[in-house]
Amino acid sequence: MSATTIGTTGRQDAEVIGLIGLAHGTSHFFHLMLPPLFPWLMADFSLSYTEAGFLMTVFFVVSGIGQALAGFVVDRIGARPVLMFGIGTLGLSALVLAAASSYGGLLAAAAVAGIGNSIFHPADFTLLNRRVSAGRLGHAFSVHGLSGNLGWAAGSVVMAGVAAVSSWRTAALVAALVGLAVFALLRLRRRVLADTAGAAVAGSGRDGSGPVAGAFSFLRSGAVWLCFAFFLITTGAFGVLQNYGPAILHNVYALALSVASMGLTAYLLGSALGMVVGGFVGARFEDSDFVIAPALAVSALTAMMLASAMSPTVAVLPLMGLVGFGVGVAGPSRDLLVRRAATAQFGAAAYGRVYGFVYSGLDIGLAISPLVFGPLLDAGRYTEPLVGVAALQVAALLMALSVGSGTRRVRAARSGVRQ
Repeated sequence: MSATTIGTTGRQDAEVIGLIGLAHGTSHFFHLMLPPLFPWLMADFSLSYTEAGFLMTVFFVVSGIGQALAGFVVDRIGARPVLMFGIGTLGLSALVLAAASSYGGLLAAAAVAGIGNSIFHPADFTLLNRRVSAGRLGHAFSVHGLSGNLGWAAGSVVMAGVAAVSSWRTAALVAALVGLAVFALLRLRRRVLADTAGAAVAGSGRDGSGPVAGAFSFLRSGAVWLCFAFFLITTGAFGVLQNYGPAILHNVYALALSVASMGLTAYLLGSALGMVVGGFVGARFEDSDFVIAPALAVSALTAMMLASAMSPTVAVLPLMGLVGFGVGVAGPSRDLLVRRAATAQFGAAAYGRVYGFVYSGLDIGLAISPLVFGPLLDAGRYTEPLVGVAALQVAALLMALSVGSGTRRVRAARSGVRQ
């Protein structure tokens, strides 16, 4: 049994993975609480595109700051109460949205949702690492990533669909019911998610016996900063496709907007499939960077093929799917890489703060990506963002190799000391 987990069985592992996957999917559902409602909100509140987009900037800035702080809370009081707080706060944000009567109310809803969203990565990954056996962590991280993609898909369909047949306020109330239902289920099964901060665990110490350093010692770790930059860069690349994919494909390949908009769907489907495959692959490799590097290399090369504007039109959607597939395969190994970098230097008691800080790079990447690449599209330069996606993937794979190399050196040094 791993030193980083409380004793588990296969059935318990499956339930923990399922509950955490549901919670993560719910957080991604609330990522898309506001964007699908923009047409209605812009009409009712006379908003510009900039004002509407700023709502998501508020969401991700609040979430990014909160995520870095939430890790400390997780390490101090445990992950389960923090997870419950996050789900409850997301439900509350939907009620704030339903009651909004001004742009200030919309900003308040975005901020409250950002607070709720901020806790998921430190809470989720701490629970998975403490409650799931080490041999199943690759699959656990795969389900975690896959559930996020499903949450995005559900959020877009539910919010826009309800608003179309009723109103945006009704859609907000439906979102609140989603949050309440998930909160009730997690509350009902809270025993399965029981953990205590700094829990004493059994095991050989093979993967989690690193020293427990001071609360802020992780900020002096080059590996932690590289992981932070890795997440910022990879999410910045995704932000290009999330925000501008349809416009890019429409202008580069003269695709109808209805077809071009399917490019993001193809990417997400490819990513979902890649995460399933990546869960099995990641479980077989102790050195996660050896999985991440070739997977992201495939994504980078495919993005460059799209940027060349020479790909056949019929190949555009499959190529977008291939970009997503490479990123998806890298996903579970990416999460394992952070785990090993954290435990190699700081021990299992630092899961929350390390995951919280590192994954705040996701929010920052999504917040700044439109600021970097939007001006290129405004200038009519539609292929350069795809080149940027490829360049960011290459930078990320080099960082992953650097983190993996450093983790192996620490592991070897500690093994030498034991001998």
